[in-house]
This record gives sequence, C-alpha cells and structure tokens, in this order.
Amino acid sequence: MLGLKLPTDPRWVNLAEMDLAEILTDHAYCEQKAATSCISLIQQYPEKHRMVRELAPIVTEEWGHFRMVLNELDKRKLDLGRQRKDDYVNQLLKFQQKGGNRDDQLVERLLVNALIEARSCERFRLLSLYISDDNLKDFYHKFMISEAGHYRLFLDLAKHYGNEEAVKLRWEEYLQHEAGIMENLAVRGDRMH
Repeated sequence: MLGLKLPTDPRWVNLAEMDLAEILTDHAYCEQKAATSCISLIQQYPEKHRMVRELAPIVTEEWGHFRMVLNELDKRKLDLGRQRKDDYVNQLLKFQQKGGNRDDQLVERLLVNALIEARSCERFRLLSLYISDDNLKDFYHKFMISEAGHYRLFLDLAKHYGNEEAVKLRWEEYLQHEAGIMENLAVRGDRMH
C-alpha cells in the first residue's frame, strides 16, 4: 500500500522498546513538526484553496497527536526529552529539487511530506504489532491509521497541483532515494525515522 522500497529493519522495534522515553520523545517532536509543516504550507500557499481546507484539520490532528504522546509520557512518569536532529528528514530535504515555479516547489514539499507520513505509518504498524506493551500496541495502531490517511492526502494533493504523470515519476524517484537513505542510516531505537 505504501510503496516503500525497503522495509524497516526488524530489530528496530526491539531497540525502540529498550528506552521508551527516547522513542516517545522523538515521536512527540515528529508530531509537532508535522503540524508545523502543514501550517507552513498554508502560510506559503494561501491561494491553494483545496490544500488549505484539507490541511487545516490535519494541523489540529497532528497537534492533538503531540498532546497524546505527552500524555503517554506523563502516564509512564517519563519526561519529554530534548528535540534531536532528524537525519532522515534532512536527507529527504536535500533531495528536493530547487528552482522551478511555485507549483513545482509545492509538489516537492508535498511529496516529502507524503514520504515522511508513509515511513511513519510503516513504523507505527510495526510498533502496533510487535511491541510487547499491549497498551502501546493499541496506541500505535491508532497512529498508523491516521498516518496512512495523511500519506494519501499529501500524494493526492501533489497530483492535484502538479502534472499527474510527472508527479508519479518524481514519486518513484523519491521512493528509490528514500530506500538508499534507509539502507545507510544506522538502526536506532531512539528515532521514529
């Protein structure tokens, strides 16, 4: 369904579960950045009526997710740690094509967002299936469903605002590049990506 070319290393869930404070902290900041990214798109492209209307509720949802993760930390008497650099996202951003017109730049940003949501969905699925804590299985199952919807929305918006065939080709390039990123990133349990 997601089209990812390289699945997450199966050891990742075991590593993530070794220090829940770390993975929950990283997850919280991922949700915060997702909300911020949607706000940024709305601010920079207010004339894109469909996108603005469809992303506005996602901002609320992502911020709600941030609060849900904070609540999970609180329930476990864990503190929200410091935000860390996200090597995965930074490498995706470097792959964005620069230049072109505003619509070209928008499509690039939408595709990056779609890919981040797809990988998050895949990781949440793994947590929902394999983490030993049953409460966290349910917790992450809800996030998986949500991220799948966001992934589809960003991809649909990219096709709406760009040439559909060109977007499909560019998406394939992103998927190939992302597989290379995943292959070369160290498997770390303290990162959502």
